[in-house]
Amino acid sequence: MNQPLAYIHPSSKIANTVVIEPFTTIHKNVEIGEGTWIGSNVTIMEGARIGKNCRIFPGAVISAIPQDLKFEGEDSLAIIGDNTTIRECVTVNRGTKASGETVVGNNVLIMACAHVAHDCIIGDHAVIVNEVLLAGHVTVGEHAILGGLCAVHQFINIGQHAMVGGGSLVRKDVPPYVKAAKEPISYVGINSIGMRRRGFSTEKINEIQNIYRILYQKNFNNSQAADYIEAEMTATPERDEIIQFVRNSQRGIMKGFRME
Repeated sequence: MNQPLAYIHPSSKIANTVVIEPFTTIHKNVEIGEGTWIGSNVTIMEGARIGKNCRIFPGAVISAIPQDLKFEGEDSLAIIGDNTTIRECVTVNRGTKASGETVVGNNVLIMACAHVAHDCIIGDHAVIVNEVLLAGHVTVGEHAILGGLCAVHQFINIGQHAMVGGGSLVRKDVPPYVKAAKEPISYVGINSIGMRRRGFSTEKINEIQNIYRILYQKNFNNSQAADYIEAEMTATPERDEIIQFVRNSQRGIMKGFRME
């Protein structure tokens, strides 16, 4: 462990192979796993749990208290998985008593100046691009990509393998496997390129395409569309995942794009 000119609280638990660059501050009640690199001028605050082989770049602040007026100083965590990269000036706040933790998964990339608020959950392999702002209690599914400057309303759910266009204001849930863009946020197709890159077969991509044609291009409301898809299409994990996402959405899913 290399720590010239860094401050490390003596109670923190840091693996021997962690590299800590100068002018970094690590508070008490922090754990950092093997092989992680912490750049200079990083601040890691109480409640951080950082996995193995992560890279945290200069200026990042991990596990600061929530920007939530209901926060009363309760114990909570900010958990960062293995092999995750957090670029310059990213902020990841710890959780509140609502869930007790903010969770960033494995193999995640969070680019410069993004903000991950309290009680968010980011799935494995997600990409959060520069200056994305996640409000509290946002869930981002595995392999999802959020383009630069997205602003995501609290309690939003973004499904796995979804892609959200840069600059989007996300006020509604974004179902899995789709592309989302426009203002207001709208369905603009499925993320077929991303799915191909991750090994989805042509047949599976076509199945998902047909599900969303029913959901967004037929004259059904969401409940009717979900019932029709369940009744008429063969059961598969992807079909069932989409149906449950639609039925369980608390804020409602985004609309289909319509030309004026």
